Amino acid sequence: MALQTNSWLRPAFLLVGIITVLRIVALGFSDFDVFVDEAQYWFWGQNLDFGYYSKPPLSAWIIRAVTDLAGSDSAFWIRFPTPLFHAATALILGALANRLYGRMAAIWVTVSYATLPIVAVGSTLMSTDTIMAPFFVAAFFYFLRAVDTDRLGDALLAGAMLGLAFMAKYAAVYFLIGAGLAAIFVPKMRLSLRNWAGLLVVFGAVIAPNVIWNLTHDLTTVQHTLDNVEWVREPSPSSGINLNHFAEFLASQFMAVGPVILVTMFLLIGKANDPKIRGLLLFALPILLLVSVQALLSRAYGNWAFAAYFAGVLVAVPWLYTYARAWLGISLIFNLVLCVALPVLSIIGDTLYLGREQPVMVRYTGRDETSTRILEIAKENGDLPIVAHNRDILADLFYTGKGQGLSVYSIAPRGRPEHYYQQNFALPGEFDSPVLFVTKGADLVCDGKKQRPLTRIPTDDTAYYLDWYRAYIVAPACLGELN
Repeated sequence: MALQTNSWLRPAFLLVGIITVLRIVALGFSDFDVFVDEAQYWFWGQNLDFGYYSKPPLSAWIIRAVTDLAGSDSAFWIRFPTPLFHAATALILGALANRLYGRMAAIWVTVSYATLPIVAVGSTLMSTDTIMAPFFVAAFFYFLRAVDTDRLGDALLAGAMLGLAFMAKYAAVYFLIGAGLAAIFVPKMRLSLRNWAGLLVVFGAVIAPNVIWNLTHDLTTVQHTLDNVEWVREPSPSSGINLNHFAEFLASQFMAVGPVILVTMFLLIGKANDPKIRGLLLFALPILLLVSVQALLSRAYGNWAFAAYFAGVLVAVPWLYTYARAWLGISLIFNLVLCVALPVLSIIGDTLYLGREQPVMVRYTGRDETSTRILEIAKENGDLPIVAHNRDILADLFYTGKGQGLSVYSIAPRGRPEHYYQQNFALPGEFDSPVLFVTKGADLVCDGKKQRPLTRIPTDDTAYYLDWYRAYIVAPACLGELN
């Protein structure tokens, strides 16, 4: 793994820089509302801690730092770090490719990563995957350098970077699975015991605050993860062998990285006699296998396998450049089309119907309109405290309603809290003043009597168009049996 010349960096930096600037410009024109997860991460950042209900803290910390420096909590500034983090990831991958394969592979790997459809999405909306990415890849870089040099300092840096990746998203533990498998099956990718010890000690030190937080908060994120998996603890109605969910997940992976790169990753299993290819595949394919099993037994979101594509791009793109350059060009064109389409949709998607009853990108629009109407109703009725159960509604109420002086609560949990707002902002048991209760679906019944709603909240052409919400003025006791 001899270090090559850095002549790859200037063209790669220029290309990624152009892509990144265009993405930042597109963010400025985006009409996407702050999405539920983004609003949640922003709100976590207003309540700094070493952990939160479902995620580690780094994404919230970064949003807080950027919005404080910018002096604005707008959607633009919440999302501003995303293209920068992906640009950094692309360049670190380029440095790895340069080390493993040379100059041209480094340039192609850099540009291929920067134009992955899943990266285009991650440069449009804030996600924990985006914040994890550069630290995960930096850990990979220092890990492989430690394998090459046997220097303890490189192993310690790998542990530190992996710890930061973990503090962004727990999926960073996939790295340890890949490194462990590589140590077993690829002798050339083994760390010495001293370097393994150093890596793990530093990794443990970096993640210790979050581990301690979890231990002192009833292992909240562990509980949430088990709930997400569904089939581990209490099988849900949707758990069990489900070929439709598996097919949906597989289709999402073809769209995430493009069919050429994904198919190449699997075809390279036949080339696994090459230790370099075998080692990189062990950092990629086990992740896809694990998430595919989850999709087959229950459900899995497309981004759950994102960590597979750091090594995946690193192994597929250089091989394509060497043996199937035309297909590499096709891959880049396919992915570029999607990369252009996604930011365009973020700008015009709320007015583009394409024969549908709702806008194409309706999932990302109208949340602020719904929250604004709820806040207006509360003010019109004497600044009533607002109570809701739905996480989407609560997340946007806290974000859109910031600075308006209205209190927002979740329904109190019965058993384990179902989300962050129920965990930390549940309606106090001693509360006895009337509240504005916002709910969807069935009629509200108190003491055996159906309550008359104050008003219905319009949700057409909004992210809530499949549901219809009503607002009630009720006593808190009326909500005691709800969950």
